[in-house]
This record gives sequence, structure tokens and C-alpha cells, in this order.
Amino acid sequence: CRTQAEADAGKAAIQRALRALRQRHLVEEGAHRPAIEALNRPFAAHALEWKEKAEKNELELQQCYKAQSRLSEQLVSEINEAKTSKALLKEKEALITALQSELQQTSEENVQLKQSLEEKTNALDLLVQEHQAAKAELERVLTKLKAVEHENTQLVERLMQAKMVEAEKLNEANAMYEEMVLKLKAAGLGAGGIQHHAQQEADGVIRRSEAGYVDIMETPIPSTCRITIRAHDGGCGSIIFQNNTDKLISGGQDQTVKIWSAHTGALTSTLQGCLGTVNDLAVTNDNKFVIAACSSNKLFVWEVNGGRPRHTLTGHTKNVCSVDASWVKSLVIASSSNDRTIKIWDLQTGFCKSTIMSASNPNTLAFIHGDAICSGHRDGSLKFHDIRSGKCFATVAAHIDVSSICVTRSKNHVLSSGREGVHKLFDVRMPTEVVEICGTFRAPSNRLVGSWGRACISPDENCIASGSSDGSVCIWSRSKNEGPTILEGHSLPVVTSAWSEFGPLATADKNHIHIWA
Repeated sequence: CRTQAEADAGKAAIQRALRALRQRHLVEEGAHRPAIEALNRPFAAHALEWKEKAEKNELELQQCYKAQSRLSEQLVSEINEAKTSKALLKEKEALITALQSELQQTSEENVQLKQSLEEKTNALDLLVQEHQAAKAELERVLTKLKAVEHENTQLVERLMQAKMVEAEKLNEANAMYEEMVLKLKAAGLGAGGIQHHAQQEADGVIRRSEAGYVDIMETPIPSTCRITIRAHDGGCGSIIFQNNTDKLISGGQDQTVKIWSAHTGALTSTLQGCLGTVNDLAVTNDNKFVIAACSSNKLFVWEVNGGRPRHTLTGHTKNVCSVDASWVKSLVIASSSNDRTIKIWDLQTGFCKSTIMSASNPNTLAFIHGDAICSGHRDGSLKFHDIRSGKCFATVAAHIDVSSICVTRSKNHVLSSGREGVHKLFDVRMPTEVVEICGTFRAPSNRLVGSWGRACISPDENCIASGSSDGSVCIWSRSKNEGPTILEGHSLPVVTSAWSEFGPLATADKNHIHIWA
């Protein structure tokens, strides 16, 4: 029974397998039908159809290649644009970072400016208060000025009265002179001895009646060189004595100013810091400051005690050739330059107070009165200026080319020296009215060294000393109508000279300073 069932199941499975094979055969036959039909067609027809398909496929392939080429070009272009965009993006990011940093910095600066504005506002308020205080002070000073002007008017009246008294004294001196002449004539003296004796007596009366008279002993004419000093490398340009001391100050081409003892010749101090050759020197009336005029267009000021530089005065545009200090106002000096200007300086501030223009180069200058200066010019003239107004109130034709001027101790006379070797003494007691010549001094052997040779006059105003280009020193005496005394000892041209108030005469050439006694 079981075997029958298995046989029936096997028959059924075989039948199902046969039906599946038939169905599969039908499907495959349907799938291969086009190929079978094509194989059944003629071969020529198949070849033409394949050719058309091959040409069509080749055309499509060419179009694909062209499309692929275009797409490749587009891809390369897109890649380049992407790279450019990426670089631009990086630049923008860097710019944004920089702008953020700048914004932060600007914010910080804004905060600082705000703080500064507040400080400036506070300072402005303070300045307004100071201005109000200064205005009140100005009103007070103006009131005081009116009182001073009134007092000045009274002083002028008193001065006029004093001048009248001086005139009366002068008249008395003249009367005394005439009386003495008559007495000496009666005594039997010669005319020359009478005039000389009477003039000496009258001059003594007149000088003693003048303000600021100091009785000075007669200065002897020196004859021998007592001290020789090797002062500066390259040459000495200027020498000057301190007021009321035996200290000698020298300046030279080594850009230093040195202070010496005229009694021993020892170097006491050296002032450093000068630029350029020292052309001229000056010392204030209180001996606190030394001023050097230099070829560097500047003036240098030192404190004598300690040698500390005080000021460097700038303003001249060319070589500064001369300088002098006021003998009334200790902090006022004047300088002249080849830029054709004279400048007045305030040593308290170090600033130029005023400038006086000139048509000719002022080679030299000197203070003659409190607010008056005398300047010697390259055109040979002496000009007298008021430093307060800057106006020239007198001009005197003196030389061909003025090389130096020297004011006497009494401030009554000015000694001028010309390049032609002539020295002239002028009476400047009343320069606004008349400038009289008191004497002319010359010698065949006396020839100044260029336009910078400097002569000097003794403290008693009797002797005139001048160096010569041949190395000699000529000394004239006003009281003796004789030729000059000749001092020899220099081996080179004598450039400058100075006479101490205590008697010694100093002269300088390029290498040495000689002190005579």
C-alpha cells in the first residue's frame, strides 16, 4: 500500500516536472523567436541593418565624445572657479579678521581719546581760570605801570636838574681852567706846559663830576713778556679778561674756551661743548656767564662756576663774528653776524629779544651805554643803535673796513680799528648829539691781521695796544706825542689783545698767548 502511494507521488512529480519543462521551453522559444526570425532572413538584409546601426552607434559615440569634452572643459573651469572662490574666501576671512582687530583697536583708541578729551576739558577749564587770574594780574601791572610812568616822569625832571648842575660844574671847571692858565702865565711857564697842566687839572675835575667815576691808577707801558701760554690747538681766536679779576679767558679753533690765571699762567678750567671756531668772547658784568660767538652760526653760554652749559643761542644764519654783554643789565647780550644782523638776547630765557638789520656786515660791536650799542661795519662806518627801538641814531664814517671796536672802562670813549692799520678814538658821551674824534693812531709797521685783528685800550684810557701781522705789538700813549712803543716776542701775526683792569696786557697769535708786564 505504501509502495503504491510512493509510486503515485513519483508519477505526479514527474508530470509536474514535464509540465515545467514544457513551459520553460515555450518561454525560451518566445525569447529567442526574434533571433530565430532574424536568422531566417537573408544575410544581405542583416548586413545593411548592422551597418546602419554601426553608423548610428558611431555617430552617437562621436556625440558622446564631444559631450564628454565639453563636460571636461566645464569641469576644469568649475574646478578653477572653485579654487579662485576658495582663495577669495580665505582673503575675505583674513580681511574680516583684520577688520575685527582694527575695530577692537579703534574702540580702545576711542576710549583713550575720550579720556584725553576729558583731561583736555579739565585743562581748558584750568587755563580759563589762569587766564582770568592773569587778566587780573595784568590790570594790576598796568596800574603799577602808570605809577612807574609817573615816577619816571619825575625822575626825568630830576635828571634834567642834575644835568643843569653838571653844566654848572663844567662852567666852574672852565673858569678854573682859565684862572689856572692866567696863574701859570704869571708864574712864567711856557704855553705848552700851561695848557697841558691846566687840561690835566680840568679833566680831573670833569671826570670826578661824572657818574660812575672810578679813580684808576696810571697804567705803565709794558716792556717784557712775563708769561707765555700754549693755549689752543689750531690757533687762538679771541681773549678777554674777567671783570675786576686777573682771570684770562681764551677761545680757539679747538672748539674749547679756557680760563687762565694771568698771574701764574695756570689753566683753571676748560669749558666744553662748543661747535665751531671761537671768533669772539664776552663775560657778563657779574662774571657769572661766559659767551662764545662761533663759526657754527651759534652762540654758547656757560656758567663760570662749574663750567655747566647754560644756553645754545640759535638764530643767526651765518658766521657769528662778535658778541658783547651789557655792563648794566647782566642778562642782556648782543651779537653780530655775517648775515647782516645784530641780535639782542635774553640770557634768562635764552631767546632773541630783537633783531636789527644792516646794509653792511657788522664785523664787531660793543655796549656803550645801558641801552645803546656801537657796531663797526665792513663798509667802514660806526653805527650807534638803541636796542629798545632798534633804530640807528648816529653814523660815523671811520675806516675803510672796521675790524674791531673797544669801549673804555668809563664808557666815555670808543676805540675803533680799521683794516688799513689806523686806530681812532671817539668821544661818545653824547652820541645822540655829536660823536667827536679824540685821536688817531698809526704806525708804518702796524698792519692788522685781516678783518678780525682786535686792538684794546688800557684801564686808565691812556694807552692803545694793537698787534701786527709781522708779530710785533704797538703801544701808543695819549699823553705823549711820541711814536709807539714796539713789543717783540711773537713769531706769528698777532690776532687779538686785551688789557686787564689790574694792569697786565695779553696778546695772542695762532700758537701762543703772551702776558706782558
